[in-house]
Amino acid sequence: MLHRDAAPGIHRIEDAHTNWYLVEEGDRLTVVDTGHPRSWSSLLSALEQLRHSLAQIDAVVLTHAHFDHMGFARRAQLQLKVPLLAHEAERPVVSHPWRYDHENSRAPYLRNPAFVRNLAEMSAMGAPWVKGSDTPASYGGGDRLDVPGRPQVVFTPGHTHGHCALHFSDRGAVIAGDAFVMLDPYTGREGPSIVAGAATADSAQALRSLDALAELDADVALTGHGREWRGRLRDAAEHARAAGPS
Repeated sequence: MLHRDAAPGIHRIEDAHTNWYLVEEGDRLTVVDTGHPRSWSSLLSALEQLRHSLAQIDAVVLTHAHFDHMGFARRAQLQLKVPLLAHEAERPVVSHPWRYDHENSRAPYLRNPAFVRNLAEMSAMGAPWVKGSDTPASYGGGDRLDVPGRPQVVFTPGHTHGHCALHFSDRGAVIAGDAFVMLDPYTGREGPSIVAGAATADSAQALRSLDALAELDADVALTGHGREWRGRLRDAAEHARAAGPS
C-alpha cells in the first residue's frame, strides 16, 4: 500500500506490516529499505502511481539488513545496476538476512496471535526466501550520502550492530528504520517502542541510541513498522524509553 508524502517527497510503502520508502529529488529516486521479496510488485505499482520508472532509481540504502528490510535489495542491485548501501558494521547481515544477533528466543512470541499473524503475512510476501548480497557499499555514521535526498546518517546501533537512521534535515524528517517503531511485529504493541528482544541484538544499546534521534531537528519520524510519528522526536524517544524492552 502506497502512502504518498508521508514526509515531503518521501513516500511510504507498507507490505505485511513492514515499511519501506521512496525518496524523490527532482526526477531521481532513492529506495530506503526494501520490504520483502514480493515487495518488488509493490515497487512497480508505486512507481506507476507516482509516474516514475525503474530507470529513475539511483540507489538502495538500508537502515539495516534484517530479512524484512532486505527483501528486493539484491534484485535491485543486480537488475537495475544501482549501488546497495549499508553501514560497514551491517555487512554480515546484508550477506545473511536471517542470521543476526538477538537477545531472546522467538519461540515464546509464538503464543502471541499478533506475531503469528504478522509472520504468516511476511511469509506470504516471500520472507523465508530473501537473498543477501556480498557486495554492498559501506557508509559510516555522520556521512552525508550522495544519493537523491542526500540524507545524513545517524548511527543508532542496538537493534542491529550497524543500524542507522537517515536524517532529511531540509524536509524535517528522519527515516528511523527500527531504531524505534510504531508497531512491534513481535508483540503487536502500538506506539513508540524498540523492537522485541527476539529481533534486537542489544536492547540497552537500542534505548541509548534514542538519544541520537531525540537531538534531531525533525517533526516526522518514518519507522520500519507502523504509522508515522508526528511531533517532537524527543517525545517519541521518551515514550519508547518508558515502554522499555520486551
